Amino acid sequence: MWSVIILAIIIVIAGGLTYAGFFFYGVAIHRAPKEFLANSPALKVDPPVAGASWGEGAEWIARQSFRNVDMSSEDGLKLRGYYLPSERAAGRTAIVAHGYSGKAKDMGAYAKIYYENLGYNVLIPDARGHGESTGNYIGFGWPERRDYVKWIEYIIEENGLQAQIVLHGVSMGGATVMMTAGEELPPQVKAVVADCGYSSVKAQLSYQLWRMYHLPSFPFVQIASLITRLKAGYFFGEASALKQVRKARVPILFIHGDADKFVPYAMMDKVYQACRSPKDKFVVHDAGHGLSYDTDKAGYVSKVSEFVNRYVK
Repeated sequence: MWSVIILAIIIVIAGGLTYAGFFFYGVAIHRAPKEFLANSPALKVDPPVAGASWGEGAEWIARQSFRNVDMSSEDGLKLRGYYLPSERAAGRTAIVAHGYSGKAKDMGAYAKIYYENLGYNVLIPDARGHGESTGNYIGFGWPERRDYVKWIEYIIEENGLQAQIVLHGVSMGGATVMMTAGEELPPQVKAVVADCGYSSVKAQLSYQLWRMYHLPSFPFVQIASLITRLKAGYFFGEASALKQVRKARVPILFIHGDADKFVPYAMMDKVYQACRSPKDKFVVHDAGHGLSYDTDKAGYVSKVSEFVNRYVK
C-alpha cells in the first residue's frame, strides 16, 4: 500500500513539474504575445525597451527607403532584414539587434545614430520568431548568434572585403551581439555595442522566475530548459553571453542603466569583467531597462560614436 501511495505521489509531482515546465516554456520561449511585459513594474513602456525614443525612431523609419532582404538560416527559417545604404558609408555598416518580443523597426532611434550621425549603411533584422521572420520560438540570442554570422556574411557580399561592420544590440539584442562576439568572426567586424544585455539565459530566467512568481530556479528552470531543448534545440545553460565574451576578440562597449530592474545592472559588471578583448563601458545614472538612450541621448550618441570611431576608419 505504501509503495502505491509513494508511486502516486511521485507521479503527481512529476506531472506537476512537467506542466510547470511547459507553462514557463509557453510564457517565455514560445512565439506568442507577451502580455506579462505590460504588467512588469520594471517595464513601463510599450513596446518593451523602446521608451519615448520609439516614436522618434518610428517616424524616422517611415521616412526612409529600406530594402527588404530575405535570408535562410542554417536550420531553414526564413529571416527578414531591412537594409538602408548610405552614400557616405564607404562600406561602413551597422547591424542593429532588437529586444525580446520586439521587431527590427522598433530600433529606428539607434539606426538613426549610425545613418545620420556616422554616415553608415544600416541593416536591422527581425530575429527568428519575431516580426516578419519565421520561427515559433525565441532563442534569447543563442541560435540568433549564428543568424547574425550570416547577416555579417551578407553585408560583406554587399559591400566587398573593404566592409567595416559594427554590431549594436539592446536588451535581448545586446545579449545577441555579445553571443555573436564569441564566434569566429571575419576581420570586417570591427566593434560591438551591447546595451543592457543579460549575462546568460539561465541567469535571466532564474531572476525573472523569482521576481514574477517567487519561485526558486531549481527545478523549474531546469525542466523548462529540457523542454526548450526538445522543442527549440538549445539548453538554457548553453546560451551564455558571459562565456561568449570570454572568447571574443572584437572590441566591446557595454552600456547599462544603473536603475535597471529587468536585467539587473550587476549583470553588466559580470560580462565586463569576463571580457578579454578591448572594452569600455558607459553607465547611465537613473536609467531603467532599455532607457539609457532616452535618459542621456547626447551622452549615448557621443560615447557610441567615440567608441566605434576608435576601430572603424
